[in-house]
Parts: sequence; C-alpha cells; structure tokens
Amino acid sequence: MVSGQKTWISTAQVANKVLLVARTTDESETAKPIDGLSLFYTDLDRSKVEIREIEKMGRKCVDSNQVFIDGLEIPVENRIGEEGKGFRYLLHGINPERILIAAGMVGLGRAALHRATEYAKTRVVFDRAIGMNQAIQHPLARNWAELEAANLMAFRAAQLYDRGEDCGAMANTAKYLAGEATFSACTNAIMTHGGMGYAKEYHVERYLREALIHRIAPVTPHLALCYIAERVLGLPKSY
Repeated sequence: MVSGQKTWISTAQVANKVLLVARTTDESETAKPIDGLSLFYTDLDRSKVEIREIEKMGRKCVDSNQVFIDGLEIPVENRIGEEGKGFRYLLHGINPERILIAAGMVGLGRAALHRATEYAKTRVVFDRAIGMNQAIQHPLARNWAELEAANLMAFRAAQLYDRGEDCGAMANTAKYLAGEATFSACTNAIMTHGGMGYAKEYHVERYLREALIHRIAPVTPHLALCYIAERVLGLPKSY
C-alpha cells in the first residue's frame, strides 16, 4: 500500500496507468539512500489518488499535475525488476533524457533564430533593413555559434551513449549548453522584433515561454554545473 505525493506529473488527467517508485525497505536498513526503492507499473485508481492540474505558461500540449496518493494498493506482480532496485533502474533513463532534451532545445533555438533572421532581413527602418545593423547582427550570429556548439555536444553525448560508454558529463553539458543557448536565442528573437516580439502574431513570445521549461527541467543549469564540477573537475560536493 503506497501513500505519498509528487508534483509535475504529465498526462495524469487522461492516464489509466502510473509508473511510480516507492520505498519498500526502510532507509535505516540500506547501505545507500537510493537502495530500498522499488519500481511499479500499476493501475491509476482514482479513488485513492487525487489529481490537481497545474496551469502553466507554456507546454500546453500535455497536462501537468500534482498527484496525491493515499493508500493505493499495488500487487507484487506489478513490480518491475528486483525489489529495492527501482531507483537504480530509473537512473538508466536520466542520461538519454538529457540528450533528448538538448537536441529538442537546439531545434527550438534554431526556429527562433530563423524567425529573427527573416524579420531582420525584411524590417526596414530609416530606409535600411535592421539586419544591416551590427547591434542586430552580432547577437544573432552569437546565437548561431552557441546553438551549433550545443548541437555538437548533444551528438557527442549520444555517440557515447550508443557505444555503452559513460556519457554523464557530456549529457549534462549538452543539456546545459542547449538550455542556455536556446534561452538566449529566444530572448534575442523577441528583441529583434522589438515591440512586435511581444505580440502572439510573430510566435517568438511563445518560443521563449516554451524554452523556459526545459531550461529548468529535468535538471536545472545549476545542478548540471554541480555535476560537472564534482564528476569532471573533482571538486567537493556543494550540497
């Protein structure tokens, strides 16, 4: 029987199954805190689960929710793998998830850069396209360079993952670089459009809203830097 809660659960409004990890062995009886957690795939019994949708600024394609579980009974046959190793199973999905997010962010950044570039070519002020001004050119050129670098890092991380090699550092770096490059590209796309960048008509305001979620999730830029500092540079853990 499971009780607990989790925030930021996708598609819970329409789901009839749930993948969850729950502690099945007391932490005091395990060698490490990540041990003693088991993974289950079971029915989402709404008589035992309260679901509250979170209204959000972007990512409207799926619902996001808070989930409150009170006495959900799960049969042992719904357990995935061995008891107590559930969190370790989940860890196998973290690196490819970060690589996937990085690649998607690069695509979003490129879309924003394309709209900004096309607008800079066609918007004429004082008898000249605004794209002739270096104050417009340089931020967009820098965005192109940053997105290309993030893309190469994402491919490098994917290569290591496909080979079965350790890709943690590259996956975190790809996600960090892509998140920062895309946030900058989307911001500059709005600035290039000036006041019209704030209008829905030109789409770039939406790009910025969509960029924010994956700049934050599934790992913040700060925690990605912590990973690099600790695992690559050998610095002591800061938290």
